[in-house]
Amino acid sequence: MPVIKQIKGRVPVKVWTDAIDDKCIQQLKNVAALPFVYPHVAAMPDVHLGKGATIGSVIPTKGAVIPAAVGVDLGCGMMACRLDLKAGDLPDHLRSVRSAIEAAVPHGRTDGGGRNDRGAWGRIPDDVTQVYASMGLHAISDLLERHPKLLHKRVNVERHLGTLGTGNHFIELCLDEDDRLWVLLHSGSRGIGNRIGTYFIALAKKDMKKQIANLPDADLAYLKEGAAHFDDYVRAVSWAQGFAKANRALMMKHTLSALASVLSKKDCRVVETIDCHHNYISRERHFGDELIVTRKGAIRAGAGELGIIPGSMGVKSFIVRGKGSKASFDSCAHGAGRSMSRTEARRRFTAEDLARQTEGVECPKDLARVDEIPAAYKSIDAVMANQSDLVEIMHTLRQIVNVKG
Repeated sequence: MPVIKQIKGRVPVKVWTDAIDDKCIQQLKNVAALPFVYPHVAAMPDVHLGKGATIGSVIPTKGAVIPAAVGVDLGCGMMACRLDLKAGDLPDHLRSVRSAIEAAVPHGRTDGGGRNDRGAWGRIPDDVTQVYASMGLHAISDLLERHPKLLHKRVNVERHLGTLGTGNHFIELCLDEDDRLWVLLHSGSRGIGNRIGTYFIALAKKDMKKQIANLPDADLAYLKEGAAHFDDYVRAVSWAQGFAKANRALMMKHTLSALASVLSKKDCRVVETIDCHHNYISRERHFGDELIVTRKGAIRAGAGELGIIPGSMGVKSFIVRGKGSKASFDSCAHGAGRSMSRTEARRRFTAEDLARQTEGVECPKDLARVDEIPAAYKSIDAVMANQSDLVEIMHTLRQIVNVKG
């Protein structure tokens, strides 16, 4: 389906859905009003309200970056592995599979105080220590010296590596149209990514203190290329994106080991792997210009590139191939997108509602996860229909196990 809506502004906003409310439209107009945004803003079909900028937007800029538009879950994204297994290789009862994954990958709130790192799971595994030794905080030690307040003392970065987190982060087992087994994983750079994002958002506001009143939204404070903190921010985000990618790889390794142990196999052979960020910045060439592209809740979908678009728990997900749409800056949606806030979902729905809507999926069905109920999200079928010009569906996956943070 082609672009449904075009919003007028200093530069236009091209929108791939008609399911968009006035608050989102205003956020998109605010971004489009900034003098360095060029040549237009793209809003994906899963677009919904965010902080400063909408989630599900692609923002190309010249010579500046907006930390709040990038967000705080830096490098958050998806990883998918197709295994050499089919539905018949799995046990009849999948609770043992979910329990094994939950034991192998730290997740959720484990001690009542909000901690969800390895502190509640015992010692740090050797492979986590090895990965951290190769790309840990020492790689940005000079940044930490220039910004001593960047790293909060409560963020134990090594303990966060190889952990899932909370909210909409998840690990899933899925079957495709041929009953082949896939493992999907959604997470990012954890506490350190959040800290980097939060720190530089505040720094951008401080740097723009005299000009902040002229912005359409204070959360759109930006860092100009050549200014004092621009290079440090870009480098910190790049490091966080690498951390997020390593985090997903470690969790996938531990998930596959857990699955192999339940199936009494030596290992689970991976046939195909896909990994994609959906909260990140990238220097790219579009419309003849070198631009900084911010994808806030969007994935890259260049011609022939494979991507992952998950639905909500209990619905379905998709493996896609990009069509390289110029209008979307080689981008597409990153998921179903929320249709209501977590607070509203908790007000409207019960654990019984969650159990009904996730029938047939081995997953947590307690009140603590009711804010992730499928009804709190947009229709993934509508999202996919609205971006048929952006991606081609390669595989449709149905969930059978879900581990939720």
